Amino acid sequence: VAKIHAKIKDTRTDFLQKLSPRIVRENQTIVLEDLNTSGMVKNRKLSRAVSDLGWCSFRDMLSAKSDKYGRDFRIISSWEPTSQRCSCCGNIGGKKALNIREWECFFCGTFHDRDINAAVNIKVAGGRSETLNGRVGKRKTTKVAASCEASTQRSVVQLSLFDLPVITVR
Repeated sequence: VAKIHAKIKDTRTDFLQKLSPRIVRENQTIVLEDLNTSGMVKNRKLSRAVSDLGWCSFRDMLSAKSDKYGRDFRIISSWEPTSQRCSCCGNIGGKKALNIREWECFFCGTFHDRDINAAVNIKVAGGRSETLNGRVGKRKTTKVAASCEASTQRSVVQLSLFDLPVITVR
């Protein structure tokens, strides 16, 4: 049994060691939500899934590799209502049960996938000045991208154990 657990641990660590540098190399800024994993483990329906993922070690790897590659690494508060706030109009629709995976904003009528909407909201919250500890300075670059640049569209990547497509946000 100990050998099986060691193999599972090694497989998880290997996966995270390969995924974390890829994410850091492909992005200038990495924004994560400060999740209360100890509280999630107390939920008997989530405990096994949360324990198997190794979120804390993944966060530590991303932080260390961000420093190594000179990338910006930010953590937003766990109290930010990322899955409740409409990413289009900003209206907060209230708490939703975990089994509700899709919802419609009653204010603007936009239909949302819960995870994609949360990813967009985490990205937006990561750019706020309070996330940057109030370090609001003058921009060194212009807000408008030059026409010669490869892409002028923002993209949001939902992290998962499975490969998911890149979602373009306008």
